Amino acid sequence: MTGREATHPLAASAAEALHAWEPSTETQRSLREAYLAALLTDPAMLWRSHRAGHLTVGGLVLTADATHVLLVLHPKAGMWLPPGGHLEPEDPTLLAGALREVREETGVSDAVAHPAPVYLDAHPFSCRGEPSRHLNIGFAMRTPATPDGALPPVQISEESLDVQWWPLDALPQPRPARLEAELRAAALA
Repeated sequence: MTGREATHPLAASAAEALHAWEPSTETQRSLREAYLAALLTDPAMLWRSHRAGHLTVGGLVLTADATHVLLVLHPKAGMWLPPGGHLEPEDPTLLAGALREVREETGVSDAVAHPAPVYLDAHPFSCRGEPSRHLNIGFAMRTPATPDGALPPVQISEESLDVQWWPLDALPQPRPARLEAELRAAALA
């Protein structure tokens, strides 16, 4: 690693988190190895300025009783997605970046996260008008139980068209095909 990325603690932290995670499928294992190889080869992939593709992080946020998931209506993707986004230089870890993104996009600041990733997904995406590839790392999160059983309050950010809790048995459309697999992985964490 060279330059800013080599000395940035996030590069080592990201590699450590990916090495420590034990994927549940061969597809997830292959993605993990590809992410690690890319990070080792070019640590600039931490940042959105890396046009060929870069890491992103997200939170699969479930209610304490695991009956609802928090999703945002993404303006560029045009579908309901888990909250997430790009890493920032002030993020000390991938998990810290995922928690920050959840807080910024939804207003939920008390989610408790599983320490290891639960799901990887690589998909094409346009960043700042240019084609790129998001190498997403998803973390399972749970909100604390509320005394009256109400859903935790959310707020819509400027990055989303809408933010809502959805019952796991009544997910909205449009949504990515991968969402159900991501939610199964999050529920097991």
